[in-house]
Amino acid sequence: MQFEDNRMYRVKAVAEALDVSVATIYRAIESGKLDALKIGTGKGTIRITGKAANVYVNACSEAAYQAYVVEGAPAAASDDVAGEVA
Repeated sequence: MQFEDNRMYRVKAVAEALDVSVATIYRAIESGKLDALKIGTGKGTIRITGKAANVYVNACSEAAYQAYVVEGAPAAASDDVAGEVA
C-alpha cells in the first residue's frame, strides 16, 4: 500500500488501508512509531501525513523481514561438516 506523501489521512483510513484495527494505529502513534498531527484544542482530531504512513509501513516491512527471514532462517549451514560439499 502506498500513501500519497502530501495528503492527510484520518486514523480510520490508515487502519482500513493496512487492514488493522484503529487501536493498533493509535498504539503506534502513542509509542512514537507513527508520526501524527493533532489539530485543534482539547480532544482535537488526529491526522497522519502520507509520508509518515509510508515511513511506518516501510519500518514494519523491514522489521518483519528481519524477524522472519534473517533471524528465522534455518540453521542448515551450521549442520554441514566443514569442508564437505553436498
